[in-house]
Amino acid sequence: MAEEYKTPEGKSKQRLRIMKHLRKYGAITSMEAIALYGVMRLSARICELEARGVVIGRERKKGANRYGEAVRYVEYRLIKE
Repeated sequence: MAEEYKTPEGKSKQRLRIMKHLRKYGAITSMEAIALYGVMRLSARICELEARGVVIGRERKKGANRYGEAVRYVEYRLIKE
């Protein structure tokens, strides 16, 4: 199953980690991707997964940063593999 996410560019491990996370938890944010997997460009990995047929939804959310300032972010949710 992991083979379908591999490419010669070397991004396959990041995509595989993101896909495993989505399967287990259903959703991921950029901050989770950075903290848990060292993935700095989550949106790029999401686009690559979508190009391989994975259906991923996006939900815009509001929150606060560590200083209490309002921030907006996107939560990516697995819809269909």
